[in-house]
Amino acid sequence: MRNSSIGVLSFALACGTAYAQTDKQQLPNVIFIYADDLGYGDLECYGARNVETPNVNRLADNGIRFTNGYAAAATSTPSRYSLLTGEYAWRRNDTGIARGDAGMIVRPEQYTIADMFKSAGYTTAAFGKWHLGLGAETGKQDWNAPLPAGLGDLGFDYSYIMAATADRVPCVFIENGKVANYDPSAPIYVSYEKNFPGEPTGKDNPELLYNLKPSHGHDQSIVNGISRIGYMKGGGKALWKDENIADSITAHAVAYLHEHRNERFFMYFATNDIHVPRFPHERFRGKNKMGLRGEAIMQFDWSVGQILSTLDELGLTENTLIILSSDNGPVVDDGYQDRAVELLNGHTPAGDLRGGKYSTFEGGTRVPVIVHWPARIKQPQVSDVLVSQIDWLASLASLTGARIPKGSAFDSFDRLGNLLGTDSTDRPWVVEHAANNTLSIRTKEWKYIEPNDDSRKIQKNTNTELGNSPTPQLYDMTVPGERENVAAKYPEKVFELEGILRKVKNKKN
Repeated sequence: MRNSSIGVLSFALACGTAYAQTDKQQLPNVIFIYADDLGYGDLECYGARNVETPNVNRLADNGIRFTNGYAAAATSTPSRYSLLTGEYAWRRNDTGIARGDAGMIVRPEQYTIADMFKSAGYTTAAFGKWHLGLGAETGKQDWNAPLPAGLGDLGFDYSYIMAATADRVPCVFIENGKVANYDPSAPIYVSYEKNFPGEPTGKDNPELLYNLKPSHGHDQSIVNGISRIGYMKGGGKALWKDENIADSITAHAVAYLHEHRNERFFMYFATNDIHVPRFPHERFRGKNKMGLRGEAIMQFDWSVGQILSTLDELGLTENTLIILSSDNGPVVDDGYQDRAVELLNGHTPAGDLRGGKYSTFEGGTRVPVIVHWPARIKQPQVSDVLVSQIDWLASLASLTGARIPKGSAFDSFDRLGNLLGTDSTDRPWVVEHAANNTLSIRTKEWKYIEPNDDSRKIQKNTNTELGNSPTPQLYDMTVPGERENVAAKYPEKVFELEGILRKVKNKKN
């Protein structure tokens, strides 16, 4: 029988700095390209069928492509929270999928990855999907005035973001804490409790849905011929057009690169494309046989290409560290009639993984991870090392020489050598977090899923296999697919992994 006994103490001892600190003069610019709902099997370089992603391929062909890379959670808000803070979202009870009018989930007093980069002398910026709340209190924002709390309080010098995501109101961009292109003739009001008098909804006025119709839920306020989650009134000229979201986010990011080309910068570039409602620009229409979802992947790749060509133009490519990944696994029908299921044509968004977004299975949290830094990564690699987004804060603090305040980012460990391909030692274990807060622990050879009382096997609306069970589950990860629960066969391994997970859960900062 294989022996992979791993304790919390041995993990801590395994997390010493594995990479010589970079000379301050040679510190790279850093860009996170963070996709939304992009599955393990959705990119050409990960074996995708029916879609070409040449710009992402360029990163993989000249960098490191990881086959065991993990988001911290199987849904957006907790995954992003964990990435930015280095703290597992499940340690708090208010980090579930956020409303569009949620108050700030990452609190101003918390230390973030942007704070870390600022302390190391970087200028910092965030673009695109946020989905971590704005303002001091949920539902109390005045969208017609500067927000009293925002990304500027979390270490970002500049931000051009969506408050949540494209299927939730408010459907406006927020630039440095204020509605971009604000239209004083159309003041903005938002509610997640009740509609505003006289405002149409997708449920009551389907004839107004000239762009996309809902398949389940998503039938409240209508913006740009698409109904959303939540109620909104006003906005006028500030309202986005879904087909222009990627262009707008990317244009602002490109402008930022030009403006700060002579400074060391950290950019958090979080796209919306693959998340519903999928409504890409017309230049991508009819270009992919999978329809809107395939075209959205093409649009994401286009955005990556715009960033890369700008870096090339400015002479910044060589010393810019790019990490590309996704916030969670894929979902095909997530609320709109976009024919995504019908048009898959053999494409498997999660690759050979079981489950998808929301799930305890690997399809929920195992995601593409690609690292590109020509100045340091000289040869392309494919790595099966276990890596987790939870470690990016501590790893990049190690790179920059930044000091993390005591008690901050306490779930994040320095695994810089893994990211840069200089250390092939696996992270001893990875914690996975499903939508219903079930936790799993994955080692290179085993995966343990804790029992839970959720009786759902399939999420009916999305047809996602959730992996819930009232009894412990143990899978041999040397056998693809998580198909045979071997907990009864290896009770000592269940006991061992259960014990590690318990210690992680009980850890104090």
